[in-house]
Amino acid sequence: MIHSFKYLMAWTIPASFLVSLTAEGVGSFFTVVYAFGILPCLELLLKPDRRNHHIHEEERLNGTKAFDWIVWATVPIQWACLFACMSRIGSSDLTTLETCGLVFSFGICCGVLGINAAHELGHRKSRFERILSRSLLMTSLYWQFYVEHNRGHHKHVATPEDSESALKGESLPRFWIRALWLAFRNAWRLDPVEMALGTLAQAGLIAGIHFGFGTFPALAFVMSAGIGALLLQSVNYIEHYGLGRKRLEGGGYEKVLPRHSWNSSHPLSRLVLFELSRHSDHHAYATRKYPLLRHFEDAPQMPTGYPGMILLALIPPLWFRYMDKKLLEENQNPRMST
Repeated sequence: MIHSFKYLMAWTIPASFLVSLTAEGVGSFFTVVYAFGILPCLELLLKPDRRNHHIHEEERLNGTKAFDWIVWATVPIQWACLFACMSRIGSSDLTTLETCGLVFSFGICCGVLGINAAHELGHRKSRFERILSRSLLMTSLYWQFYVEHNRGHHKHVATPEDSESALKGESLPRFWIRALWLAFRNAWRLDPVEMALGTLAQAGLIAGIHFGFGTFPALAFVMSAGIGALLLQSVNYIEHYGLGRKRLEGGGYEKVLPRHSWNSSHPLSRLVLFELSRHSDHHAYATRKYPLLRHFEDAPQMPTGYPGMILLALIPPLWFRYMDKKLLEENQNPRMST
């Protein structure tokens, strides 16, 4: 059970939001500063942890319920953050700066808890956990993820058919536009009934916030959810940029392998994001629970963790200069042709 305590690091995001919620002035941006200032600086000082669990240790960890409870607990935490944020924004004593700070700070919660934790739960087989996944996605107004991610992205990853795999030379802003629209469209094509249900649920939530807290808080919620969606697509961008699966002679593409996703074993990203940064293993073996995800030496490796990589992607000339060179090195690696 002691191994599970380290994943409480994921709760530092809502803890930082509590600081934003109670701070004055520029302090309301604290969650943004924590996620994209403090964490990336710390990860520059910490070495990647490439150790994997022994097979017997994996069997024990797989049966440890504490790992599940930590992810399940993100649901009430995220909902509490949502209502606390709406209540605070609904008050009349906030300045414009403080309101913007809360919108951006809760947007980080939407991306990290509302979508990323939902991602882990959405890969589970139990009906209970899939309901929890939908509940989290509703707080981020991103229900389409439940449909498109598992049935679209995982099937088509690293191919031109995937809306959420960035092409070489594609900038992050351009990718945002393409990925957000195509993910929404594809989800409706894959499961219109599920999407209709999700749309009604999310519209009901917005209406509830409008009547319970006011029109402006409802608008602020939509903006925060939009920031969460951009955060998700920024993560997709850095995870698959420029990588591609080979087309087979008989049609279709080669099997998804660890080399088709950029990997990062930097410790803070791993803990805050429930091991999402060990993305190569996740795509190659999507049913593995987060504490069991492994580091693969033959997978393309990011130079730092997710926060730092997103910051780099926000400056396209620097991103292309560094990542295109690294992509060329990966393509010339003998393992890429095997």
